[in-house]
Amino acid sequence: MIAMAANTKPTFSLLLLARLSATLVAILLLSWALYFTTSFLPHTLSQRDLIYSVLHPLLMVIGFILISGEAILVHRWLPGSRKRKKMVHLWLQGVALTSAIFGIWTKFQGREGVIANFFSLHSWMGLLCVSLFGAQWLMGFLSFWHRGEVRMTRIRFLPWHVFLGLYTYGLAVVTAETGLLEKLTFLQTKGVVLKHCTESLIVNCLGLGLATLCGVVILTAVSPKQYQSSHTTKVVNSNSKCLTF
Repeated sequence: MIAMAANTKPTFSLLLLARLSATLVAILLLSWALYFTTSFLPHTLSQRDLIYSVLHPLLMVIGFILISGEAILVHRWLPGSRKRKKMVHLWLQGVALTSAIFGIWTKFQGREGVIANFFSLHSWMGLLCVSLFGAQWLMGFLSFWHRGEVRMTRIRFLPWHVFLGLYTYGLAVVTAETGLLEKLTFLQTKGVVLKHCTESLIVNCLGLGLATLCGVVILTAVSPKQYQSSHTTKVVNSNSKCLTF
């Protein structure tokens, strides 16, 4: 039992670090979006356009990246059966996908039009990321509910599911980083934001927070499991006695 408890410490530490990183990212993003609204749209535009402009980063970072990251970590902390973990994982990923779709939808609502908002590397990467995520979620949904599959097929598909999931998550974080860089560079070029000011510091810290969160989530996901769940018999040798529990 002592060995088992010791083995859970690395996973607990990673989960704690992931939660702290996600909390920091959320606080920094909310601070930027709520206290520096003039950086998102000029005063000459309507309040409606401002709301859509602020909603985009909130939905894509908090709704998409943070929730999908939590969905990846479900298999590490949620107790219960494997079916329960898969159901919660699928549900959280569905919420993340919905947030991403609405996040892209907000860019269609501006006065500048659709084409004006989809010309940059950031926008192209975003469309690719959400498309891959949607296809990945659909495959997972069909795999979860279709019980007639051959077990070997499911086993062969699992490594690809894990790889594509982590790749898409990493791509989402990189896309967010390009969005932060694009936004901050534009504001500094126009003279709206100085290079050495509070807003620039918040955006830079937000980028570092996202990078840290991505690394911790992926490391937690690929780290070997320390112990098996229930339905496994463990044998511990203690004082030359064999104890089964």
